Amino acid sequence: MSQPTFNPHGAVDLSSLARPASGPAAGSAAGDGTASFVVDVTEADFQDRVIETSMTVPVVIDFWADWCGPCKQLSPVLERLAAADGGRWLLAKIDVDAQPRLGQAFQVQGIPAVFAVVKGQPVPLFQGALPEAQVRQYLDELLKLAESHGLTGRVPGDAPPEVVPADEEPAGDPRYDEAYDAIERGDLDAAAAAYRSLLESTPGDADAQAGLGQVELLRRTQSLDERAVRAAAADRPDDVEAQCQAADLDLLGGHVEDAFVRLVELVRRTSGAERDRARTHLVGLFDLVGNQDDRVAAARTALANALF
Repeated sequence: MSQPTFNPHGAVDLSSLARPASGPAAGSAAGDGTASFVVDVTEADFQDRVIETSMTVPVVIDFWADWCGPCKQLSPVLERLAAADGGRWLLAKIDVDAQPRLGQAFQVQGIPAVFAVVKGQPVPLFQGALPEAQVRQYLDELLKLAESHGLTGRVPGDAPPEVVPADEEPAGDPRYDEAYDAIERGDLDAAAAAYRSLLESTPGDADAQAGLGQVELLRRTQSLDERAVRAAAADRPDDVEAQCQAADLDLLGGHVEDAFVRLVELVRRTSGAERDRARTHLVGLFDLVGNQDDRVAAARTALANALF
């Protein structure tokens, strides 16, 4: 495996997010009174928990969303490694749906996306749910970079949280292992096939349906040139293919409402087979985000108004 490389001087401007420090100190527990090396971060406490902390230890940022299946695979890996390293770095978790300006500030194009901040400077790390060994390699390189900048401190706190050995971790549902393993090694075709096979044996499995939808979204977008897609969508507002691709990229980047509005307006402007194709694609995105999401409910109402 090649050594991970990253630019220690990312082109991300964080100055617009700077504000006087406020709120609990970085590294404080999220409400349970115990030491923690994992914190949830909002725009309101970004300066305090990320920028200020990065002057002492590197801060690793995990951009995620609740609807993102690969995020749910990567986050536990990052949390386990944060605990294992005992405060040599802080893991800051940012929900891109709840904190869209933070995602925009880091120019997040898809999730999961992992960045670091070292002495106030952003460092792009990687995107996607990588295997733990590869994540470990990125973190080791980050710690070397931090040491070269004189960052040898630790996150304040008491004893590190107990790390559960891998062989003692709670067992997950083994039915999904084949799909999860395929995603970890980047084989989206195999992951999709595994989910389809599971659905053949257990039709209506909500987790398998959600997993398949997430994998299909990644398959549709993995070879897209975002700049070209955006340009095509701007030039051809009634082109169903162009708008569906742009909506996929909107969703992948955490801009859920933008994706829904784009396709609702497309349905409003089109008719016949093109309208049906746009509607079908939009309903597929609804399923991906989940009917319990308020944005889906609002978009379904907008879709009904556009159709009737």
